[in-house]
Amino acid sequence: MASDTPDLTVPATMAAMLLTGHGGIDKLVYRDDVATPRPGPGEVLVLITATAKNNTDRKAREGLYPVKKGQVASFAMGGEPTLTFPRIQGADIAGRVVAVGEGVDPARLGERGLLDFNLYADARPDINLTPDYYGHGADGGFAEYVAVPSNQFHCVPNPELHDAELAAMGMCSYQTGYHMMTSAGVKAGERVLVTGASGGVGTALIQLCRIVGAIPYAVSQPDKASALEALGAEAVIDRGDLASFVPRVLDATGGAPIDAVMDLVGGEMTDLFIDTMIHDMKARATYPRLSIAGASGGNISEILWTRIYLYQVQIFGVSHGTREEAEQLIDWIRSGQLRPVLHATFQLSELHVAERYFVSRGSNFLGKIVIVPDSQWEEHGAPFALIEQEPDS
Repeated sequence: MASDTPDLTVPATMAAMLLTGHGGIDKLVYRDDVATPRPGPGEVLVLITATAKNNTDRKAREGLYPVKKGQVASFAMGGEPTLTFPRIQGADIAGRVVAVGEGVDPARLGERGLLDFNLYADARPDINLTPDYYGHGADGGFAEYVAVPSNQFHCVPNPELHDAELAAMGMCSYQTGYHMMTSAGVKAGERVLVTGASGGVGTALIQLCRIVGAIPYAVSQPDKASALEALGAEAVIDRGDLASFVPRVLDATGGAPIDAVMDLVGGEMTDLFIDTMIHDMKARATYPRLSIAGASGGNISEILWTRIYLYQVQIFGVSHGTREEAEQLIDWIRSGQLRPVLHATFQLSELHVAERYFVSRGSNFLGKIVIVPDSQWEEHGAPFALIEQEPDS
């Protein structure tokens, strides 16, 4: 575990991984002479000890957030693109406060915490209409330091959590998952189908369902079943053999329809997910609900609209979440109700290795990859390092 007393000596420059443009991992350039940020009014400067990697890092780098067919772009819900180059990516940041800006209580120096990763457009607590985030519209955590709003860096002192584990519970996955559930109005006792269940959002959803009393059914590979069931999944349905997918889901539920689907896959499976909800409308007590926050299986799904409106399927598009949801999640982390699912750590200078591993990850992958600055590696990264890493090239 880390010591309670931080090093308050802030250097003029720091190491960081710079995203220099849209493209492959060659666009990620490691430098050790990047100017260290300084906290402005209402901000804290955080010494970064761990930052979780998310799929959005890759998608933003590759320009895979189009809103029109054929477009290569990052999202710009506020109108103008906010991803400019060079940019330091990394949204889910854990670390310690080493300096405070004007108006921030100096008592916060030394505080260990987790960042609410959102770049909010305003102070409204219950809505977030133009989502953006640290690591996209502003520099993030693939560096040694970051300056962030003091009211979004939440203190999590829990000594049982290592910094890498805390980063693995970052808001990008957990807040996305929780917002999927709140958007669809998931309630206690409801059967929820969680797709892409072995990733960061999927493992978060399984835990969050149990916290609110819902029953999660996970879609994943059979060799991950025991780990997902230990996390809280009622059953794990093999994502293979599409022809028998719906009967296998219904077999797992005892023939009862799925109440809501949390979809991170899309593509050709979307229609099947809907089938798990509408096969027996007389057995339902609520409208079928499809909450979508990803498209790992394909960005285009072919669906008959008659199936949507005749069966009254409610569809919710989800990105990020709200201030209220972030605060609820922090409370659950502090109380120990949420558990980290940390797969492995990688050094910041070896982010290329982590990126390749993330894309080609095999059947043993479950949870989050966390990136640790080289200067923090021995304390915060080495204990959770992948046993065998491919050499960088």
